[in-house]
Amino acid sequence: MKQKHKYNFSKVAWRKTSLTFATIAIPVFLGTALTSCEDDFLERKPLDAITDVTFWKTEEQLQQAVNGTYASLKGKNFADMENLADNTIYPPRSDYQAISSGNFDFTSGTLNSEWTAQFDGIRRCNHFLENYTKAQGVVNEAKLNQFVGEVRFMRAFLYSYLSFFFGDVPLITKTLNIGDPEIYGPRTPRKEVVDFVLNELEAAAQGLPNTYGAADLGRITKGAALGWKARVALFYGRYDVAEVAAKAVMDLGVYQLYSNGNPATSYNELFTDAGKLAAGKNKETMLARLFVQNVAEHNMSRETQVPDQTSRFSPTKSLVDAYLCIDGLPINKSPLYKEETYEDIFKNRDPRMSQTILAPGAAWGGLDDGDQDDKPNAIFNLPKFNADKKGSITGTGYYFTKYVDIPAVGIFNKDDNDIHLLRYAEVLLTYAEARLEQGKLTQADVDMTINKIRERVGMVPMNIDELAANGLDLREEVRRERRIELAREGQRYFDILRWKQGELLAQDVKGVKKSLIPSWSQSFVKSIPTDADGYLIINTGRRFEPGKNYLWPVPFTQLQQNPNLGQNPGWE
Repeated sequence: MKQKHKYNFSKVAWRKTSLTFATIAIPVFLGTALTSCEDDFLERKPLDAITDVTFWKTEEQLQQAVNGTYASLKGKNFADMENLADNTIYPPRSDYQAISSGNFDFTSGTLNSEWTAQFDGIRRCNHFLENYTKAQGVVNEAKLNQFVGEVRFMRAFLYSYLSFFFGDVPLITKTLNIGDPEIYGPRTPRKEVVDFVLNELEAAAQGLPNTYGAADLGRITKGAALGWKARVALFYGRYDVAEVAAKAVMDLGVYQLYSNGNPATSYNELFTDAGKLAAGKNKETMLARLFVQNVAEHNMSRETQVPDQTSRFSPTKSLVDAYLCIDGLPINKSPLYKEETYEDIFKNRDPRMSQTILAPGAAWGGLDDGDQDDKPNAIFNLPKFNADKKGSITGTGYYFTKYVDIPAVGIFNKDDNDIHLLRYAEVLLTYAEARLEQGKLTQADVDMTINKIRERVGMVPMNIDELAANGLDLREEVRRERRIELAREGQRYFDILRWKQGELLAQDVKGVKKSLIPSWSQSFVKSIPTDADGYLIINTGRRFEPGKNYLWPVPFTQLQQNPNLGQNPGWE
């Protein structure tokens, strides 16, 4: 057989019991079960070509099948979805920008790719769940329960995204083949899908272990299942369910916030090589897409500070303004805040700001330091707007430093940090918000959740009485905390949807105040309009229709194949 892939199946880590990354587990699964050696076979054969009579007999075969389902776990696109909301923008037109601005229709390629990707993964999960019992009596019950728990989690994970995006979707729990009537059936009501997801996650948790040994790094745990249940329940306003699930994670005693002992670097370090699960110090990340050299790498760092183009992730003025001052007050209330220079913006702010947004004086990989001598510099000074391919260009006047591995900025697809899909910090925030929405939040709750998170970075604690004394709304501040802690982690869009704050997406996307840009760089922003206060307007003409845009439309391609799916309100 021609050796098509550059890696050797018999030597990579996931061929053993380890699950360091799941996408590549698919060819192992297929290659074990099939004997054909035709070129390109792995890319062309469908899952149902596996001979079920001869497969599903051993623990190794079952594990390979389970590993195959992990291919559907989101990776860098999890963070890419930040561009759907108001935390960041990639100024050139893209599907995410179009969706964020409300200027798209049901022919968008992203809609169809999300629909098909989730259902492809669901079909793989269904196939496993229909066949794993063939190994009963050979594989011990605890291991079978673990495998089933992993796959049921994956199926629920995929259905959660389908319901987030599209609302009603077909709820399919068996492997469909050509001619099956379900292929042309209607969509299942959203509530039924959500009930199914929550029940599946609870059932999955019962069969999953709290932790694994090093050889099984990255496999889905009980905490991940309960944590995802809390996220889904929170999205749908089932606050009692979210509270119980989040508290169950807290009571496991397995997770803790990552810290290296230095409040000035701990938060940022979590998203670097040091925070990888394989490094052994991270007990915060509950679910991740793990790095595997030459197999599972990504391009996050380069896209963030790409040294010869425009950054794919430019922080917005809205996000920058959301960070409190170090005294715990918003910038419009704190005497500590001033904005006379670009550097002033970063002074006396929540320490997470400079660990998320690149501040002057910080190391970076964008090369150009923004001054007049045009010499590459490893230290950031001022934003660059000149598209001369000699440094990283910002769309807004700001750059991210969170999720950036500086040595990886200058190379393509060689990022070796994990993508963190679910963290313990989120669970703490979920617990606090769920308690708040039920009218149950106390200062003791805040102290064991939000203030634990603030303590990591040395931020002043949140005090409910002080918020009221300063005329601040508790709900708004709890939501602010979530936005700040989870910035650049693909959560903001879904939070806006569930909070019914779609009007935020209709607002102009703005950047830095034009007057703060040096005179020698003014020519590069001359054509960019400003608002009444002099802030750059990066993207305008945005809209959000409440009766329409809280759901995506059913993709045109899917409607062509199955008209019985129907269309979402406002998209007919």
